[in-house]
Amino acid sequence: MNAAFGLSLVLVALALLAAAEGVRMARRWRVGRPARIDWPTGLAAIPKRYLVDVHHVVARDPYAARMHALAAGGLLAGSALAVLGLVPPLGHARFYWGVVALAFLVALAGGAMVGRRRYPRKPARLSGGAFQRLPMLLAVYVGGGLLVAMDAAFGLAGPLGWLGLVIAALGGFGLVRMIADGPMRHAFAGALHLAAHPRPGRFEGERATALLPADLDAPRLGGAVPADFAWNRLLGFDACIQCGRCEVACPAFAAGQPLNPKKLIQDLAGSFKAEPPTYAGSPYPQAPPVAGLGGPERPIVGAGALIHPDTLWSCTTCRACVEECPMMIEHVDAIVDLRRFQTMELAAVPAGAIPALSESRYAEEPGGRPLAARTDFAAGLPLPLIAAKGSCDVLLWLGSGAYELRHGRTLRALVELMRKAGIDYAVLGPEERDCGDLARRLGDEATFADLARANIATLSRYSFRRILTADPHALHVLRNEYPAFGGRYEVMHHSAFLDELAADGRLALAAAPAGRLAYHDPCYLGRYNGETDAPRRLLDRLGLERVEMERHGKRAMCCGGGGGAPVSDVAGERRIPDLRMAQARAVGATTVAVACPQCAAMLEGVTGDVAQVRDLAELVLAAVEAAPVAQGAAR
Repeated sequence: MNAAFGLSLVLVALALLAAAEGVRMARRWRVGRPARIDWPTGLAAIPKRYLVDVHHVVARDPYAARMHALAAGGLLAGSALAVLGLVPPLGHARFYWGVVALAFLVALAGGAMVGRRRYPRKPARLSGGAFQRLPMLLAVYVGGGLLVAMDAAFGLAGPLGWLGLVIAALGGFGLVRMIADGPMRHAFAGALHLAAHPRPGRFEGERATALLPADLDAPRLGGAVPADFAWNRLLGFDACIQCGRCEVACPAFAAGQPLNPKKLIQDLAGSFKAEPPTYAGSPYPQAPPVAGLGGPERPIVGAGALIHPDTLWSCTTCRACVEECPMMIEHVDAIVDLRRFQTMELAAVPAGAIPALSESRYAEEPGGRPLAARTDFAAGLPLPLIAAKGSCDVLLWLGSGAYELRHGRTLRALVELMRKAGIDYAVLGPEERDCGDLARRLGDEATFADLARANIATLSRYSFRRILTADPHALHVLRNEYPAFGGRYEVMHHSAFLDELAADGRLALAAAPAGRLAYHDPCYLGRYNGETDAPRRLLDRLGLERVEMERHGKRAMCCGGGGGAPVSDVAGERRIPDLRMAQARAVGATTVAVACPQCAAMLEGVTGDVAQVRDLAELVLAAVEAAPVAQGAAR
């Protein structure tokens, strides 16, 4: 027997050990609830999902993309080809082993890139511990395989081939030992996660961002213990590679609030294991201490568990973590499931959220204000009720922001623009209840369901072509979450609507005044609904000097106003809107354009030398009102 044949046998043995480790992992996922999975489609889609969807995210960091392609591609190719060396015609061919050597050489180059990124000093977002040993084990394994393949290909003198076999066996065994509880577990769990993903529509071009309705007849509401999660969600937690991209993207972590999405996923991955794996990454900033105890039937959240409640309530549900995750893990779904148990079973919500949830339940409006007062902002403006008209082309959904003076200005501008464009519009007036966004994000699924059904029943009584709203949170709920309750509507955000009117020539725009403008993408418009182009087209029609902040589009930073964060009010070292306005200052913007009432309120709350905050509707109305003046001056 030569060293090459021995390497093939060693790799078969390592593959069997890896399979055994995989089975050990899978047994732990069985604690979760059953999940309906289209296995034939999912398994067949793994290559596409891995090579296209995963690498589309990985490629945002070009160095990491090259590193991963070389290390993973070379390792898989070299190992698979070496096993095929057991086939006599191949195993005796020097050229074939030359190809094997080339594959291992590629993997060695990738391993060197892995080491270069971690030594002498790793980036803060990367985890240490066993991850620091990974480059060395990778180098040992592929280096040994390279020696064996070169010996078989070129007939190297001496015992280098046998030495390489020993080295490869030791390195390979070290890597296999990292499958169940170490860094390599993401390789096995990640591939299976792509096949059994709880949101397969994400791989087919769908935004797939709507929260799934909770079973309100279940014995226990929400997630309390690991067994409350579907098994494929537990699988998803194990798919985490601890790359830290979610950590860098998280606005709460940046503000020093007690949330780190990477640590959260690791705690969830440890929650269904008798002994949670050692974590060597960044902790939750300023998090109160917890016992750190896990187990399949133990609570996940609480002082005696793994996650402190403040961690849950720090989340703005902005989905920046989900957008940046190369393994497509659904952090926000997990957080909301955990919130549902805290809210509906324990009534353990932050003090500031209690009035909002109570008023949502009993007054059908989180501020407890009269529904009839929602239209007070329009004093002096015609605001026809659809109850009087019976039908209309555009039904304007006002939202909870209508009660606030700041968003009232936006709505007045929007109504003025519709009048100038000759739009047939109406509002529900006192029949419009809260859409339920706040209640749902805070975990009160029962109140959300009541509000959704009541609003859908009201809407069913009238005839309209589409719903228009200036609130991305209402847009998302009406467009994406009401269909699960039987309400299906064409819903449009005012940015796209105004851009459509301007494109059709129904709004004449004058050149806007000089000044640098930056557009802030609302999370629920950009990330949740994929609408990033229409607002920019609209602004460009105004002739402003538009600049982009460092984080923009679907990767924009949250203002801090979503997910009930303003009422949860978890303390941090800084304020999220302060960080966002600093990004506007860094590009010299004198105006920040917004398209969401919560963004406007959060960003206008920043004090000091900051840019002025203007809604898109206000900017467009100013341009429309200036148009006759400009035309007169031209004559």
